[in-house]
Amino acid sequence: MLIEQPPRLYRALFPGAIWRLPDAEKCVYLTFDDGPIPEITPWVLDVLDEYDVKATFFCVGDNVRKHPDIYRMILERGHRVGNHTFNHIQGIRFWTKNYLANVEKAAELIDSPLFRPPHGHMRMPQILSLRDTYRIIMWDVVTRDYSPHLTPGEVLRVVKRYTRNGSIIVFHDSLKAEENMKYAMPRAIEWLKQEGYTFKLFD
Repeated sequence: MLIEQPPRLYRALFPGAIWRLPDAEKCVYLTFDDGPIPEITPWVLDVLDEYDVKATFFCVGDNVRKHPDIYRMILERGHRVGNHTFNHIQGIRFWTKNYLANVEKAAELIDSPLFRPPHGHMRMPQILSLRDTYRIIMWDVVTRDYSPHLTPGEVLRVVKRYTRNGSIIVFHDSLKAEENMKYAMPRAIEWLKQEGYTFKLFD
């Protein structure tokens, strides 16, 4: 549970960050990290179209640079995008000045007020600086679809076990998550709809 649904103590280390958005309406926020890439992202977009679901894609700037057509496809199909740094770097491994420069390099390609830190790691000065410009979107349920230690069925069970009203759910449109995500994501959408959840985008 410490990974799949971060406890309050961990959430408190990120003042001003958004982890969950409970609503009077039973809803969830579906998000994808690490794309866009041609091997995975178009497939995700087709599945979302099939289920009439909109999602938010936290994009790596260098992937946007390499695949601008896929990035445009995300926007043209009515989804939102967010900044996920230019090189998918962890804040705790970089001086704040260098980390912020990497975020701003991504911002040259990704026009969005939303930001999610790769791996969910940042130093406090990075958080305090970025929250003045961005809505820092974290998560309430991380599926761990990227993990080689989880089966596709176990990834799906993470969604079923931890999702609640207002959950921000994270999948990955990346090669390392391909097998798990392609199995679990459409089945998770079906289950969420059966449970009466609607899918919302961030304001």
